[in-house]
Amino acid sequence: MATNSMKSIKFLLEINFYISAIVLIAGGLLSVQGSYSIFEFNEDLYGALDNNLRMIMVYLATTEIVILVYCFFRKNFQVMILVGFFLILMIGSMEFYGEINTIEIDENFPLFFLYTGLSHILFGIMVNIEKTKANEEANKFL
Repeated sequence: MATNSMKSIKFLLEINFYISAIVLIAGGLLSVQGSYSIFEFNEDLYGALDNNLRMIMVYLATTEIVILVYCFFRKNFQVMILVGFFLILMIGSMEFYGEINTIEIDENFPLFFLYTGLSHILFGIMVNIEKTKANEEANKFL
């Protein structure tokens, strides 16, 4: 019974991680197009500063793609804990950016970064636990 519930939790965390990665990539890349963006950018009022925010989102999407490709090739997703931590730190960074430049930041940004960050952290922890269990099992037979 416990193994079935653990498998279910693992499956849900894995699906949630991939959904959050897709949301992060799509949210970042769609920020370039004003009509398709999931965030509100008031470019009429803020001009270049608002475009900088768009470029930050594109950079995050590109970085996520590179990190995912790296993790797939290495078959090691433990780095997602650190990625998630930095995504959560982006909440404060966005607030700071808006305050320093006196621009209004869309209220969806904190929820976006909280969701994607927590999803990455939980997935990384799950992968770390699985790797530790596999190492312990391998050491039993030595």
